[in-house]
Amino acid sequence: MELRDYIRVARKRWWMLLAATLAALGIAALITAQTTPLYATSVTFFITTPNDGVSDAYQGGLFSQQRVRSYQTLLTSDRLAALVAQNRSLGLTAAEVRERISAEAIPETVLLRATVTDSSRARSQLVATAVADRFKTRVESLETPPGQQVSAVKVEVASGPETEEDPVSPRPVRNLAIGAVLGLLTGLGAAFLRDLLDTTVKTREGLQELTGAPLIAAVPFDAELRSEPLVLAGPGHAARAEALRQLRTNLQYVDVDQEVKTLVLSSAVPGEGKSSTACGLAMLCAEAGQRVLIVDADLRRPKVAEYLGVEGTVGLTSVLVGQASIDDVLHRYSSQLFVLPSGSLPPNPSELLGSQQMADLLGELRERFDTVLIDCPALLPVTDAAVVAGLADGALLLARAGKTTAAQVNTAVSALRAVDARLLGCVLNMLASKGADAYYYYEDYSSKDGGSHRRRTDNEPETPPAALSGLLSSRPGGSAPP
Repeated sequence: MELRDYIRVARKRWWMLLAATLAALGIAALITAQTTPLYATSVTFFITTPNDGVSDAYQGGLFSQQRVRSYQTLLTSDRLAALVAQNRSLGLTAAEVRERISAEAIPETVLLRATVTDSSRARSQLVATAVADRFKTRVESLETPPGQQVSAVKVEVASGPETEEDPVSPRPVRNLAIGAVLGLLTGLGAAFLRDLLDTTVKTREGLQELTGAPLIAAVPFDAELRSEPLVLAGPGHAARAEALRQLRTNLQYVDVDQEVKTLVLSSAVPGEGKSSTACGLAMLCAEAGQRVLIVDADLRRPKVAEYLGVEGTVGLTSVLVGQASIDDVLHRYSSQLFVLPSGSLPPNPSELLGSQQMADLLGELRERFDTVLIDCPALLPVTDAAVVAGLADGALLLARAGKTTAAQVNTAVSALRAVDARLLGCVLNMLASKGADAYYYYEDYSSKDGGSHRRRTDNEPETPPAALSGLLSSRPGGSAPP
């Protein structure tokens, strides 16, 4: 992973970083609040040896430095702790006294520092005073040669005992800082682990590699898609409209050796926006002057009639069972766009869609229209889409960015190949429009006033915005195509 990948993961899963940091801060604050405050009293000893000249002073200094390291151990010894504990006013045992004493030999000097830590400031100072007295006596006793009255080493108190005003433990600022850093690192680790375990399709390259088919288009997410699935004009919809125009243009070059007129649109699982994409693509193809028919072949959860506002009680199923002719059930949505709704829902959709009547119907529609877009169910739950794809000129597979998994895409591709369907390409749908995975490709082509300066594709007729608005606002008259 490159640096930008780490930044992307951190931006995308910022909430994990925030949650981990806040949790760590809370734990650090709780531990700090429950920790008993400890006060420290320090006393510094100066170790010297008697001398009569400069040479003796130098030798004595070296001797004292060597002795200081031994006295550091002596300060925390059981013997000295027992001597201090003889002071009954302290109320401590020898073991408790030893736990409270720490020693530090200051390098390259003859100074030795003893620190007494206790939950009581007053007792900390009393123990440090007792240590200073007992240590001085103990050292001079040990360093007095047999038969002599004068010790070879002299111990003086250089400073202290001094008690700090603030507790040495806990340190709220330090604890909170450590907690914040640990929480941030934990959040980063969790975010990266989550990203590594995330098998959803997130990039164009990833989807193209999984399907083995060209990426026809990448369509950004539109927040108003659920309430207004057909809105393609306006400031907030320029990027999606431009992506669908790219899809329309790329379909012209997807297979130059064999004409594609009947095209199935499906996805791996439901909820990936195939119906709204099919409707939007049909509108834009009609806007470009093509004679377009959109067929709702989702005989389980049809959406096209609802999106386009046409009557869907009679339609495809009525034609397939011989109850009506094509001209009886077709709806004219605009001058160039026609709709064949699903009709009543049958008990055997797969058998009906795979029948000879369906094959004959597609052959007739292929002759009457420039483009026939067939909205089919998702491939994984049922076999309907695979059956129709085997009869059509080709199929497009839609995958929702950040939701459809690699396993689902592989299974969907396998289902199409099992019936020898032509997978013409794939579409990465609902790309993020905000955040770390934001869709930005078309931002340069849309202006602040709603995208009037968008890039037009080659050979695309220049259509004023009013034409698209009129197309979107028109309603079917129910007449059949001439």
